[in-house]
Amino acid sequence: MIELRTYVFIDSLQPQLAVYLGTVSQGFLPVPGDACLWIEVSPGMAVHRLTNVALKATRVHLGQQVVERAFGSMVLHHRDHSDVLEAGRAVLTNLGTREESRHKCRIAWSEIIRAISPDHAVLINRQDRKGSMIQPGQSMFILETEPAGYAVYAANEAEKAANITLVDVRAVGAYGRLTLAGREADIDAAAQAAIHAVNNLSGV
Repeated sequence: MIELRTYVFIDSLQPQLAVYLGTVSQGFLPVPGDACLWIEVSPGMAVHRLTNVALKATRVHLGQQVVERAFGSMVLHHRDHSDVLEAGRAVLTNLGTREESRHKCRIAWSEIIRAISPDHAVLINRQDRKGSMIQPGQSMFILETEPAGYAVYAANEAEKAANITLVDVRAVGAYGRLTLAGREADIDAAAQAAIHAVNNLSGV
């Protein structure tokens, strides 16, 4: 039995997120404005079958595929929203399920750190990350989601809502992690948008 963990449609990839995904993509690179679909299933090997279904049914591009034993995820994108939505329908049909049967997002951790110290900023920037750097004095928002894929949706909605810097977003594995930086007011607005977005996704 294949379990649908994450299924999230992004109508328009925001500029920072699109560029960030390009730094970690193993496949076709997305561009800002692309529609995007992030799907995660369990067990992980099942993602190959679903990737095959989606690519044969539509013109979507495969941006990334991660296959672990427990979880498998794929990222589909295209300029045409209808192709991305149709790819999703093909996957759901193959699984014999609906979008509403995905796992509901659970926020495992969220916190805003005000006025980051220089030592803290340097350490964060030296860690393995593909996004921008956090500057001393900025505020930082961190969010941890379960399943992992919802961190990408949170990042996109946060970038829509405020002028922030995308430091890191990790959306594979057991938990997803998002790190944003910016002025205090912008981080407050971005955090509110990200949390509201994932809390309002349907699921079981």
